[in-house]
Amino acid sequence: MTRVGNVATQAGRLDIGGVALVLGSAIAWSFGGAIARYLEVQDSWTIVFWRCLFAGLFLLTFMLIRDGGRGTLRLFRDMGWPGLTVAMGFATASTCFIIAISYTTVANVVLLQAGVPLFAALISWLIFREPISRITWAAIAAVIGGVAIMVSGSLEGRISPIGNGLALLIAVVFALTTVVTRRYPHVRMTPAACVGCFAASAIAGSLAGTWVVSAPDLALLFAFGALNLGLGMALFVTGARTIPAALAALLGTMETMLGPIWVALLHDEIPDSRTVVGGSVILVALVVYLGFELRRQNPRTPRAVPPTI
Repeated sequence: MTRVGNVATQAGRLDIGGVALVLGSAIAWSFGGAIARYLEVQDSWTIVFWRCLFAGLFLLTFMLIRDGGRGTLRLFRDMGWPGLTVAMGFATASTCFIIAISYTTVANVVLLQAGVPLFAALISWLIFREPISRITWAAIAAVIGGVAIMVSGSLEGRISPIGNGLALLIAVVFALTTVVTRRYPHVRMTPAACVGCFAASAIAGSLAGTWVVSAPDLALLFAFGALNLGLGMALFVTGARTIPAALAALLGTMETMLGPIWVALLHDEIPDSRTVVGGSVILVALVVYLGFELRRQNPRTPRAVPPTI
């Protein structure tokens, strides 16, 4: 699941530890599709229930260890409506991910999410009239073109329009939550993500046909929730504070590149030609855009922006 806000940078040399943590978060998230394919549970709502429950418990434990009981309560209390907005967005996206991969390939879902940073820029321009550079417009156009290539197979019935639509919704929702956190930098996304996980789990639990799963599936669901979703968020929130935002975003694209690879290697789910071509267009646009933004930043001039995750 990719995810980029305004994060603090440090002066001087690049923090290798921060790079390693953010890269680790992208690697952790990239295994989501591969883990899901191992599950024998047929009910998508049951999967969402257990995955989000384990992720929420992991994030809650993470905050209790990091901030203590009083600090954790303060984080939840200070969220306000922006935090609740982010929480609901996160709940929507995490739910749509499970349903989407039941309709379409993991490659389609993951690659469509790669446009989150660019969708965020577009939403910021539409709602808040924030200026967008020419290279950003060019990258947005390239991403739209890549998405059009990927979903063109849906017109012939080879790829589910429902799955592609949900995957696109995930990208838009994550972009919207990114805009909210940028506009309200005092909101911490960790408690918001935790609330979102528990909310998604509660909704899915009420819709699930059963909560009963086999022991092997329960172990996989724990890994899917705590280690894939929860650990990835914890690694990102810790590492992204110490490196430039553009670099964090660039490292995050590793999720997009690795996700379909793990599924192809472990499950022989080979993306079709349109997915490969369209996804390549998206990835090239992101790498060029984020590389330009990284080069444009001056690492010797730190920007004291409060962490938003």
